[in-house]
Amino acid sequence: QVQLVESGGGFVQAGDSLRLSCTASGRTFSTYDMGWFRQAPGKEREFVASFRWSGRNTVHADSVKGRFTISTDNAKSTLYLQMNSLKPEDTAVYYCAARDYTGHYAYWGQGTQVTVSS
Repeated sequence: QVQLVESGGGFVQAGDSLRLSCTASGRTFSTYDMGWFRQAPGKEREFVASFRWSGRNTVHADSVKGRFTISTDNAKSTLYLQMNSLKPEDTAVYYCAARDYTGHYAYWGQGTQVTVSS
């Protein structure tokens, strides 16, 4: 079982930056791949970025590529999402998630709100 806790959300102006954190507990951090997702009001949850320990491979959605960066700190069991050049359309609740042995995102945090004003 994995417990995930996000933090770092807030209210910012367009063009500002934020760094989200997701601290994991319950299992060895480097044993499961992880990702960030977001859900805006009235919309379905969408993929933002993912991190795989094999090759330390990262993938970013086209909508955030070049602006957001996913990274990890294994010593702190923490996943990060550095968000630069924020836009109003980035406004959403952001969730981190961890894959289980089947490869599905089985574990989710409670989410952190990011609001970007124009």
